[in-house]
Amino acid sequence: MALKSWLDIPSGCHFSLSNLPMGIISHSRDPEWAQPRPAMAIGDFALDLKLFTANNGFRDLSIIQPHSTVLSEGTLNAFAALGRPIHATVRKYIQSVFLLEGPYPEVLKDNHELRSKCLIPLKDVEMRLPFTIPDYTDFFTGLNHAYNCGVLFRGPENALNPNYKHLPVAYHGRASSVVASGTPVRRPRGQILVDATAETKKPVYAPSRRLDFELELAAFVCKPNVMGDPIDVNKAEEHLFGVVLMNDWSARDVQSWEYVPLGPFNAKNFGTSISPWVVLMDALEPFRAKGIENDTEALAYLKQSEQNNAYDIKLTVDLEAEPGTRRTITETSATNLLFSFPQMLAHHTSTGCPMSVGDLIGTGTISGTVPQSCGSLLEQSRGGQRAVSLANGSERMFLEDGDTVTFKGVCGDKDEALVGFGECIGTIMPAHVS
Repeated sequence: MALKSWLDIPSGCHFSLSNLPMGIISHSRDPEWAQPRPAMAIGDFALDLKLFTANNGFRDLSIIQPHSTVLSEGTLNAFAALGRPIHATVRKYIQSVFLLEGPYPEVLKDNHELRSKCLIPLKDVEMRLPFTIPDYTDFFTGLNHAYNCGVLFRGPENALNPNYKHLPVAYHGRASSVVASGTPVRRPRGQILVDATAETKKPVYAPSRRLDFELELAAFVCKPNVMGDPIDVNKAEEHLFGVVLMNDWSARDVQSWEYVPLGPFNAKNFGTSISPWVVLMDALEPFRAKGIENDTEALAYLKQSEQNNAYDIKLTVDLEAEPGTRRTITETSATNLLFSFPQMLAHHTSTGCPMSVGDLIGTGTISGTVPQSCGSLLEQSRGGQRAVSLANGSERMFLEDGDTVTFKGVCGDKDEALVGFGECIGTIMPAHVS
């Protein structure tokens, strides 16, 4: 049964009382309030946790009181570091504060002065990056995407490399270019090979002609490990704070020239967009599901006892060439992953690599088995051989300047109890003139 709130929450809203994602906001009601601070999204509002805390909103929750200063900081790092039990307790307390017949009506429901202070319409807030991100690793665990791309480059017989099903393949991304949804992304310039058939390979330095999106999820780390100490796969969930949508923008032509022998570099480092509201792991718990079954037995350190180690998240991609021409070009599910976040974390630390609070780990592109379920234009256009039709009658092989890409993700089928991520949006700006 859906939780009912005294606050009016629109039907179909991603931010139901069953969700309560966390993020960092600023708003302009007062110069002091322009400073970034933690918030929770509920309905069409953001609950300003800095103001809520300062006005004794947590007076009935003793466990957070010694740590109340973390809810005044400009990132979620310090709150995340308190650990999963406190995250869960705070979330449940806020749920009880908003319950229609909850135990704490005096906190907000009947406290009109505090409500007017700390419930800010979402349309009036500016969303910031939720974390200071020390490091960012992007995995390649979408089996269908890996196979589809492998077929394009190596043929169906050699589509997957021999190691693919044995370990979650990854590369080290660039944390400095991770940006919040809504931040424009400039088309990169790079070395590209204009004529791949030429006997003498000679690149040019030019704007990417094959700019693409990649539909992914990403998780934030909340518990570090000591250098030299791996994280046990069956304890790895204790190290995960929550999940966001992620668009790992990719310059395919730059990548194809540079990636041998060390993998992606400039083709990926110019921009990665994430949705600003972090859906906590506890909110995703009811939506556990099986991922893609691996027909290769995992080594012991990757054997996860939890079989439902993926999440049933409906994912979509919209592409808009000009205002009013937005069209959904991708519909898929987050169950299309071969390895789970705990397996990614266990593998990442299997050498003793230390993780930090705020580290970001991406899944890699999530695709289904048919073109309209593919999470990139590379797959949908078959490497530039087949056009994707847009709502205004135009076509795309790859992204053009001015194109806007919007990701959405949501769990559940009850409009009053959805657990959603909101949107992850990015618009392509022209490359700098040489």
